[in-house]
Amino acid sequence: MAPRPARPAHTVRTAALAVLLLAAGTACGGQQDGAPTAEVARHSPARDRIGTLSIHTAQGPRACTASVVQSPRHNLLVTAAHCVQSRRIGLLDGLVFTPGYRNGATPYGTWPVRTVTIDPRWAAGDDPEYDVAFVTVGPVDGRQVEDAVGGNPIDTGQGFGLSVSVTGYPNESDEPITCAVRTSSQSATQERFDCGGYTDGTSGSPWVTEKGSVVGVIGGYQEGGNTPGTSYSVTFDQRVADLYGKATA
Repeated sequence: MAPRPARPAHTVRTAALAVLLLAAGTACGGQQDGAPTAEVARHSPARDRIGTLSIHTAQGPRACTASVVQSPRHNLLVTAAHCVQSRRIGLLDGLVFTPGYRNGATPYGTWPVRTVTIDPRWAAGDDPEYDVAFVTVGPVDGRQVEDAVGGNPIDTGQGFGLSVSVTGYPNESDEPITCAVRTSSQSATQERFDCGGYTDGTSGSPWVTEKGSVVGVIGGYQEGGNTPGTSYSVTFDQRVADLYGKATA
């Protein structure tokens, strides 16, 4: 779903473009029999690292979900690449990140997106094998976002069959949802989980292991999925490790 804020040469896009973006869809695929359904996520400090990507303000049109990850400059988020740029929509400037957003409350403020790092193969052709983005945000009141809410490490090369929790923000809700699931293989380079409720807005939601590391984000195959019951991610392997290296260089 969206934008690639960051290159200063680009002008701010309008809310009309945001409407096209949100209509484009975002996250999730066909639910399996017996699969769980996501529930409202209870508040916790760890979940406050997850927030909304919206346009201009916390109450502006929603794009996706993003989360804070550990980085040397303490200013880095991870989300899906289609949340920040696509050939169909192009670049959408004016995004802001609101960690811990609930029912209109912005307990940590709203952080302006500054730069985005995506793989050239996504930029050239929306290749679902590279649907991951790292996003930097500017400081608020002289403080970096990781210093305000903490950050999760990125973990790569962990394979399939992992127990994860996935927390994100459906566009129609003012509270995040969450589901505890186990990942499985969609292909050698894509993974999936089955849980209902992951509708538009949840693209970019982090897949967090019991150790607190991020091993996926909703995106990849079908830009995260075509129905709310099955969601996908690019497998976090060397491709993501290399992209993280570029983002933090």
